[in-house]
Amino acid sequence: MTKALPESLASPRLQGLPPIVGPGTRVLVLGSFPSVKSLQLQQYYAHPQNHFWRIVQAMWPDAPWPTNKDYARRCQCLQALGVGVWDVYAECEREGSLDSAIRHAQLNDFPALLQRCPHLSVIAHNGGESFRHAKAVEKSLAQAGWAGQVSVHRLPSTSPANASWTFDQKLTAWRAVLNP
Repeated sequence: MTKALPESLASPRLQGLPPIVGPGTRVLVLGSFPSVKSLQLQQYYAHPQNHFWRIVQAMWPDAPWPTNKDYARRCQCLQALGVGVWDVYAECEREGSLDSAIRHAQLNDFPALLQRCPHLSVIAHNGGESFRHAKAVEKSLAQAGWAGQVSVHRLPSTSPANASWTFDQKLTAWRAVLNP
């Protein structure tokens, strides 16, 4: 039997962010879990070196993106484009922001989310850690009667930790799947 770590040594239990989705969501971008910066600001992809917002703005340059970094307006713009954002993990323990540090993670409630997105046709996993749970997400789709109706893709992570891919390489890969 293993002893529990003293509370002072255990990683804190972290709660993820609510989904950015609506009835018009056709594409769902699934990350793994928000970074420390994202949790602090309560905003998806808040780290200034994360390429997510630059990529979606480059993919849809004619969308009414706010000129400042107004998060609420960015989210409204995503939703108007039919793009939603969420994570595979609802909560976990983690020190720092690296996916490799995630421990004791609990998956989000995908069946409940599907009810909120009746037009969903694409799930795009933002990186490998998210994609590790593609089978669980696909199982939720099948249980909800959506088997074969939603295509599932692995995209290169927009995280600054994915330094082996340039911005242009990431943008090209994202465009190939999301095809605006």
